[in-house]
Amino acid sequence: MGGSDAAPAARDDAQVVVVVGSPVDGSPLPSAPPLVASAPASTPTEEAEAEAKRELSAPAPPGALAVEGKQVEAAAAAQAMAVTVVRDIEAGPEASTSGFADDKPSWFTPKRLLVMFCIINMLNYVDRGVIASNGVNGSRGSCSGGTCSSGSGIQGDFSLTNFQDGVLSSAFMVGLLVASPIFASLAKIHNPFRLIGVGLLVWTIATAGCGCSFDFWSITICRMLVGVGEASFISLAAPFIDDNAPAAQKTAWLAMFYMCIPTGIALGYVYGGLVGGHLHWRAAFWGESILMLPFVILGFVIKPLELKGFTHNNKTKEYGPMLSPELQDETSNNGIKQGMPAVVEGLAKKLPEKSSLSSFGTKVMIEIHHFGKDMKELLQERVYVVNVAGYIFYNFVIGAYSYWGPKAGQDIYHMASADLMFGGITIVCGIFGTLAGGFILDKINSTISNAFKLLSGATFLGAIFCFGAFCFKSLYGFIPFFSVGELLVFATQAPVNYICLHSVKPSLRPLSMAMSTVSIHILGDVPSSPLVGLIQDKLHNWRITALLLTSVFIGAFGFWFWERAWCSCH
Repeated sequence: MGGSDAAPAARDDAQVVVVVGSPVDGSPLPSAPPLVASAPASTPTEEAEAEAKRELSAPAPPGALAVEGKQVEAAAAAQAMAVTVVRDIEAGPEASTSGFADDKPSWFTPKRLLVMFCIINMLNYVDRGVIASNGVNGSRGSCSGGTCSSGSGIQGDFSLTNFQDGVLSSAFMVGLLVASPIFASLAKIHNPFRLIGVGLLVWTIATAGCGCSFDFWSITICRMLVGVGEASFISLAAPFIDDNAPAAQKTAWLAMFYMCIPTGIALGYVYGGLVGGHLHWRAAFWGESILMLPFVILGFVIKPLELKGFTHNNKTKEYGPMLSPELQDETSNNGIKQGMPAVVEGLAKKLPEKSSLSSFGTKVMIEIHHFGKDMKELLQERVYVVNVAGYIFYNFVIGAYSYWGPKAGQDIYHMASADLMFGGITIVCGIFGTLAGGFILDKINSTISNAFKLLSGATFLGAIFCFGAFCFKSLYGFIPFFSVGELLVFATQAPVNYICLHSVKPSLRPLSMAMSTVSIHILGDVPSSPLVGLIQDKLHNWRITALLLTSVFIGAFGFWFWERAWCSCH
């Protein structure tokens, strides 16, 4: 299923046959004379033959020559388009790849695409680290001994409870969940690369809006729009990378891409703590917006790439030139104007009319119908469904770790700078863990069965180390155990997404990534942050809260180990 597989080459001697088909209602067309002149069945009369010779020998006017020249050029263009269409049909949908197309941008190389997508992914997750950092998120106002403090950051400025603070961290997920399936469906009719550009534009505007918010609801709405902007990139970036990665390094390239998740969150902790502490929490959001702007411009300016399994050729839009009624009416294969059969001409006039009368509601219903068919096909992929089920439990824990980690560490171990400490641990373990997971899977042979073995083993050991870390009362015991635990759990990032991409056919990859994203968020880290905040409000003990949260890892291990056993038996 890899994107590096060469598309089947079309034969140079392949015959091109253009057939004017039946009307839309399926009724057969009346017999009509062929468009290409052939030898007549009966011998013409002497007079008709002499008349034809005189017409052929007569010099054509200059205007007629020009018209005939244009007709010849049009016929040649039509024939070339027909060859392209026929070859595309013979090669199948997998013939279109993004990495090795002849019309790729001159600057394009697969490694440059990977670097660009990694930076964008990192900025997306820097934003998540920023809003969780103590420098930006801040703390509520408190009163003790008759002295009251106004608090700091977003919590202090907007007087948020822990539950509201948890809701704020998950608000962007609402936009992400709604928009991800929409962008995945739009990828079939619009170029996916341009859709990424649109999403990044929305993201840039929304993050700038977060810095201009004035209360809880205004910043919540902006966070939702951040999710809308991120949705297109999350759904479409991984398939682009999978298409362009070398066959022997596909998981490693995915590991480099997903390495940016922990790296971005960690940098967000540090960036948010520094900017929020020295300038203002609003400046941190404005800085993100400025950093993303160059990639927004690139998304709209450079020549768009194509995804494997999709074709978006403007020349063939609305039946393409070869089947264009106007061109068929004007030219034949030898450039001489031919008359179209009356019935075909009538049909050609009706097709645009019918298209122009189709309402927006009808188009929406058609897209919903196609989406439903794709979803049904996706949910029938057992391997994909079980993989995502385990991913939900995994993300439940990781999402709450990323948001509440600095506050829990500060409360339990009285860290002088919890943002920097958690940021440092996460960035080092995230980089090495994610890369190790990808390279190990490539080394032992990238198969779905081996991926499940790696997932279940790394998750089980990682859960033990993370649980043990929070049992230590000393910071010096916590740091090494928690570091090893994060190193192991981050090793799952590349294998779990490898399965999402390779357990479905190429044309379903954007939808599979979109629905994976929707599932792990709507059932994972969207509820986890508010629930952990609610538990902490009841228990007022971060150590017990952290231990309860870590125990959820057993759900991820259970699903992945079960599927590993099933794959081994089959």
